[in-house]
This record gives sequence, structure tokens and C-alpha cells, in this order.
Amino acid sequence: VQLVESGGGMVQPGGSLRLSCAASGFTFSGYHMSWYRQAPGKERELVAGISTSGRTNYVDSVKGRFTISRDNAKNTVYLEMNSLKPEDTAVYYCNAQDMWASYWGQGTQVTVSS
Repeated sequence: VQLVESGGGMVQPGGSLRLSCAASGFTFSGYHMSWYRQAPGKERELVAGISTSGRTNYVDSVKGRFTISRDNAKNTVYLEMNSLKPEDTAVYYCNAQDMWASYWGQGTQVTVSS
């Protein structure tokens, strides 16, 4: 099982990034997919999730700015991040979960700074 995140980097406030998480080794379409983030000295928090049917949910702080989507044909989940703020700075992790298992990626750093 592998989850490989990409797309992180440094961006100025107000900028945009698109994170990708490529999955392999399990039946991607059968898993709920989520993006979490962890800032220095803080707990890991759920940012956005997307169900197997495409239903989405977001933490209040990113609603209207972030969009999660999935492409089951490519075994990939995305996080489109717009209007980025310094407080969005964190390591972003991809998670795959079903009733029996939970898998994590290695994380990708997002830094929002002028």
C-alpha cells in the first residue's frame, strides 16, 4: 500500500496550490479519502474528506477556499487550495480509510509566507 503526496511548496499569501495523492496497493474507489494537516506544535487536524460516493466535508477554516476531489480512474485524490493564508502552513497528509484499515502518506510541506 502506498499513498504518495505531491504539489506542496512555498507560496505567498493569497496564492494557490494543488496537492495530489496517488494511491496504490488497495481498491481506491472503496475508500473514504481525506486530507489532514499538522502545523508545528499543533495536533493533526482533518482539513477535508470525500466519501466513496463523492460527498465532501471541510473544516470551517478552509470552507470556500479549498476543494477536495477524487479521480477513481487515476487512483488519485486532490486538494485545490486557493486564497492561502499563513495559518495554512503545515505538513499536509493524505489518508485512506475503510471499515478495516487506515493508510497514511508521508506528507508534503505547504508554506504560506511573504
